[in-house]
Formats: sequence, structure tokens, C-alpha cells
Amino acid sequence: MSQQFLQCGRYRLSTQPGHKPLVMGILNVTPDSFSDGGNFYSLEFALSRAEQMIADGVDIIDIGGESTRPGIAPLSLDEELRRVMPVIYALRDCGKPLSIDTYKPQVMREALLADVDMINDINGFRAPGAIEAVADSDAGLCIMHMQGEPQTMQQQPVYADVVQEVTAFLQQRVTALEAGGVRRERLCIDPGFGFGKSLEHNLALLTHTRQMIDTLQLPLLAGMSRKSMIGALTGKPLEQRLAGSIGAALAAAAQGAMIIRVHDVAETVDALDVWRAGMGAV
Repeated sequence: MSQQFLQCGRYRLSTQPGHKPLVMGILNVTPDSFSDGGNFYSLEFALSRAEQMIADGVDIIDIGGESTRPGIAPLSLDEELRRVMPVIYALRDCGKPLSIDTYKPQVMREALLADVDMINDINGFRAPGAIEAVADSDAGLCIMHMQGEPQTMQQQPVYADVVQEVTAFLQQRVTALEAGGVRRERLCIDPGFGFGKSLEHNLALLTHTRQMIDTLQLPLLAGMSRKSMIGALTGKPLEQRLAGSIGAALAAAAQGAMIIRVHDVAETVDALDVWRAGMGAV
């Protein structure tokens, strides 16, 4: 039987089959997200954006200080902490679970001390010390698959069987986390759409999402919002990918994904509500 809930720090989120998928709103606090890189403006903008997400019906707010788009250079530890920690402290009593999008164990530790509820790691908790950093908390942990590194991952991704290989990787990481003392109800999985995958690979993962859920018996997070796969399918530039992103969200939800990570919260919430009503869901 699939996991019925996700222990997410201070929150217990229902993930039982048939429940409405949770909408995770993306809150980027990176220089290219703001008109300038100043702390005051960035924090003010982030809080305003988070307030709008809450009004729009967001279920989880995912805070990220480092861009992981293809070809991007790594960010220093100090700079990532400088960007994200003021936002976490400012939002920790907002009434919604807070997630931190990071692969650095020290950022994980600092965020957990500030009561963050979830760690969303594109590196699958493979960095030395990552499992130890999260093991003693109650935070939810999202394990993502990525082939290669952000700087090079989209150059020539190759798989013999992408669904089998991604599933096997996620199972291995689940086993490693459980061996490190992490309770299973804290775990969810992410096949990593766009992280070391071609369009063909992404579509194979999307159409086999339910198979991965059935195999691993864990809630699955799908993050396709505005990604290049949407552009490839629609022929639309980044700023015109809303409709395609909603289509991807509904496709993932139909396959059983229980967390949908998006930029456009209000539109995705509405689309999921109408889709569920049309499917006869309560």
C-alpha cells in the first residue's frame, strides 16, 4: 500500500491515493529573480511573493537560493545562506510548510535549526554528511534523481532504460536514508525532470510515473513548470509556458503524483480543482 502521509516537519500531509495533489510553490531568492541583488529588496519581494502564494492556495513553499538550471556555476555556501536564511526566518510562522531547495549539508543544518519543514535535494542526499545532517529531524525529505551535474547535465544525457535506471537510483537512495536512521514516512521521490534528461527521457518518466510510484511505494513530486521540455513540446519561450506547464501538472497528477512543484500557484490550483471535479473526485 502506498504511503498515506508525508511527515513534513511540523506538518503531516496527506498523500493517500485519491487525495488532492499538493501544490508546491517555487520561491526563488536568486539575483536573476529580482531587479537588484540587495538583501532588503530581495527579502521584501520574497515575502510579498510568499503572501500571494498563500492567498492562491499553496500547500508547500519551496525556497531556493541557488539556480540549478543547465550550465549554471555553483554557488558558495556563505552566499546561499545569506540569501535563504532571512527568508526562512521571516516565513517560518506563515502557516504553511517551508521547504529548502539545497544539496549542501550545512545549509540543511542551518535551515533545520530555523524550523524548515522539508529538504528538497537535487543531489539525492549523496553529499558527504547530507544524511547525517537530516537524520535526527522530522523534516520531510525529497530525493531527486540527477544524471551528472547542473553545469553539464544536459549536454548528452544517455540511458539504456531511463525509467529502470531512475527507479533503481531512487530505491538505492531510499535504502541509504533508511539505513541512516530516517523513517520512511519522511520520504518522497522526484524523478528529476530536466536534470540530465532529453525530451524523450522526460516523456518516458512522465508516462511511467505511476509505475515508479507503485514500485517504490512513496509519494512522488513532479517538477516540470516552465522547463525546456515544455518549450520543446509547445514551441513557446520561457515566459509563454504557463498553459504547457499546467498540462504537465495535470498529466503528472493523473499518473498519481502527489506533489506538483510550480511557479504559477493560482492557475495550477484552479486547474487541479476543475480536473478533479471532472473526474468525480471530492
